[in-house]
Amino acid sequence: MEVSQREYRRSRLAALCLVLSSSFLWRCSINDPAFGEVDGVESRDQEQADQVVSTLAADVVSLEVTGGPNAYTFSVEIASPDKGCHQYVDWWEVLTEEGDLVYRRILTHSHVDEQPFVRSGGPVAIDSDTVVVVRAHMHPGGYGGTAMMGTVNTGFEEIPFDPDFALEVEDEPPQPTGCAF
Repeated sequence: MEVSQREYRRSRLAALCLVLSSSFLWRCSINDPAFGEVDGVESRDQEQADQVVSTLAADVVSLEVTGGPNAYTFSVEIASPDKGCHQYVDWWEVLTEEGDLVYRRILTHSHVDEQPFVRSGGPVAIDSDTVVVVRAHMHPGGYGGTAMMGTVNTGFEEIPFDPDFALEVEDEPPQPTGCAF
């Protein structure tokens, strides 16, 4: 019996759909109490998710401040897992310790072959004793990684990422308009 190409493709597609559906249903039911929990699956999945998030995070590794009150220039060094326009640091920003956006430096391209990299921006309108947080933002992952906190007078120290800090500013302007490369 001869099978046409069209029928052959349909049968292969149907078989693939069946396999994928079965796999999906098995995965959905693996931790369902009706089926009994499989030890370690949930925690292993969470560990893998945490690793993905941490590998997509950008770290502020150092910064230098020049200029004067209400007109400072921040030179921020960032280490990030840039891979091109689909994954890159799209900005760094300066926030008050309360989480208000003071300044955002938009980055218009990825830094695949330049790691870590330094980009400067300003003027940053703060006094020398104003406590600020400097952090970076990844496209598409968002905030994560190490930030720095301090004042122009006393200097800056690394602080760990706080997933709840000032998330509302993510949609504030300015926003990137694209990525060159």
